[in-house]
Parts: sequence; structure tokens; C-alpha cells
Amino acid sequence: MSDHKVAYITGGTKGIGFGIAKILLENGISVAFSGRKRQEVEKAEEQLKQYSENVLGVVSDVRSLESEEDAVRSTVAKFGRLDFVIANAGLGIFKPVDELTAQEWNDMIETNLTGAFYTLKASVEELKKTEGYYITVSSLAGANFFENGTGYNASKFGVVGFTQAAMIDLRKYNIKSTVIMPGSVATNFNGNVPSEKDNWKIQPEDMGNLVLDILKMNPRVLPSKIEFRATKPA
Repeated sequence: MSDHKVAYITGGTKGIGFGIAKILLENGISVAFSGRKRQEVEKAEEQLKQYSENVLGVVSDVRSLESEEDAVRSTVAKFGRLDFVIANAGLGIFKPVDELTAQEWNDMIETNLTGAFYTLKASVEELKKTEGYYITVSSLAGANFFENGTGYNASKFGVVGFTQAAMIDLRKYNIKSTVIMPGSVATNFNGNVPSEKDNWKIQPEDMGNLVLDILKMNPRVLPSKIEFRATKPA
């Protein structure tokens, strides 16, 4: 990886976002990451400093364009540029459609789908300058529907479509776009507490290594959509 590349990761205080941040920092990439709760951001920043001092935690809510614009400004003020944006922040609420509330629906759409748009909208001018890379984290739920998944499926199907269309819009600026669709990941998502029972799942560091591999590919190659799953589900 060439000198002084900078990434911004949403939802980076734990789970997939934290795993991506860890791997990028270990490989010489400066990282800014965001979370909604200041205490969690500060805790994650201290943890990530063991891998590199070139890390910045920012408090941002992807449901707010202004908040994401502030996060991008803070990133550029700290590191001088922005090369890679990973829209990872996500929320899942799983209920039958007749029990899902309007607020729960809106929370998922605003975080998972509108948040991905706001993150790109806030960062796209910086990515034009660096001919950078925009990556979204969707899910296999963005291609496979299931019971109790109406809101989550809708948001993740939307992220896939959004990223694929954005890829076509942005490639004329030499900005590359990829949507990653992981299966089961060992995180705190949906109330899970990671333990040995999750060893069969994709680990957060596996997601980080995948992102690193994508960023290291020859510029002529664009893996625009990647399904990523555990080899042998439990």
C-alpha cells in the first residue's frame, strides 16, 4: 500500500468496523472511525492505538448528513486527505411485519440505507481528489429474504442497489465502489455476545483482511459485489 493513505470507517467502535480499522492500521493506513456514543468512541480509540497512533475517533450519527460532513472534515483536518470510505454502520430489528413499528422501520432504513448515502455524500468530493474507494457493508440479507426480516431485508437490498448504481456514477472520476455482503459474523449484532460458539463464523478481522485485499488490487480490477460467508456453518 502506497504512502499515507487514509480511511474513514462508520460504525467503527466494535464488531466489523473495529476489525477493519485494526487490520488497516496494522498495514500502515491511517484510520478515522465514527460511532454515536462518545464514551464508546474514546474507548475504541484507545484500544486501536495499540496497533498505530494514526487513528482518530469521531462522534457521528450516519442518520445526519451534517454529522457525517463534520466527521469527514475532522478526518481531513487530522490526516490531510481521504482515500477510502467504508460505510459499515448498521442496525437490525427482526420482527414479523405486522409487529414491526414505524419507528423501527425508519431506524433501519435511516441507519443502513440513508446512512450509506449520507456517508458518500459527505465524502465524495474528497474521494474525487484522491481517486479513492467507497465500500459499503451490506449483508447476504441484501440478496436473500427471510422471515421477520422485512425492514432489514429492505435496507440491505437497498444498500446493494445503491452501491452498484453509485459505482457507475463515480467511475468516471476513477472512484471505485464495492459492496460486501457478509453472512454470519462474530459480533455483538442483534444482542449476540461473541464467544467460542462463534468460532465457525466470519471474524471481524476476516472482514478487515478482505477490505485490505480489495484496496490492494490492481486499479484495473473492480470487484463490484462480493458475497462473503462462513465456509461451513454450524
